[in-house]
Amino acid sequence: MAARTAARSTPAPTAAPRKSAGMFRVGIGGWNYAPWRDNFYPAKLPQARELAYASRHLSAIEINSTYHGTQKRSSFIKWRAETPDDFVFAVKASRFATNRRVLAESAESIERFIDSGIAELGPKLGPLVWQFAPTKQFDAEDFEAFLQLLPAAVEGVKLRHVLDVRHDSFMSPDYLKLARKYKAATVFTDSPKFPSMADLTADFVYARLMESSEKLKTGYGPKALDEWAERAQSWAQGVQPDDLPVLDDRQPAARKREVFVFFINGAKERAPAAAQALLERLGWTPPADADA
Repeated sequence: MAARTAARSTPAPTAAPRKSAGMFRVGIGGWNYAPWRDNFYPAKLPQARELAYASRHLSAIEINSTYHGTQKRSSFIKWRAETPDDFVFAVKASRFATNRRVLAESAESIERFIDSGIAELGPKLGPLVWQFAPTKQFDAEDFEAFLQLLPAAVEGVKLRHVLDVRHDSFMSPDYLKLARKYKAATVFTDSPKFPSMADLTADFVYARLMESSEKLKTGYGPKALDEWAERAQSWAQGVQPDDLPVLDDRQPAARKREVFVFFINGAKERAPAAAQALLERLGWTPPADADA
């Protein structure tokens, strides 16, 4: 990857301390969504302050704009400066790298995305999410060639990779073997539209919950949220929850893992409330000055 010498921004002032949920990162996809201005953001909050507000009421956000097009390095600098020190961004990788017939030919697109400025997020850079089209079938040789192209670091910042596979052909022991070989996490989703496997394939866990209901204020009901809190706690201890589908019944060696959970689809207007409700169950609270 090409070296970068752009100056990093001065970090934002440290926010007031908040109760930590330890190994858990819970949030939403993006932060600019008009319906959230009715039920999440305070009335008359300037749109320019929405990221600052969201990052003090959630512990992570998945950036989705990076999937659709290359973002400016200055944008990553700005996003880092506007968020608390302990906040994390997951970043969705470019669709130009994953939505192609031959994945092994995606080196240039991968490099363009990696070198776009994501390293400016520094310690706030979470996993990179590589989302594949629902029509993309598993081809072991081509898929391994793609995994070999994913770098371990950029500009001195360590990278972690997540595979969002969406075709049933990935429900294969051969896929699991590759994901584990390259230490890439596999997205777990509760959506019936996509493959759903909770097998642990990396030293962290990444779940995208897509079944929010507009009829429920928190998107998911209290019982469902209690269950997701229990599953997150199991994952954090390195244990595969026994009520989720897996391809490999063997439990991996138990070790603590960081857990990312994003309420990302379904009734999107309910996503912030769902994330906040899960964070509360995991023992996390916003800083005292979150609404200042």
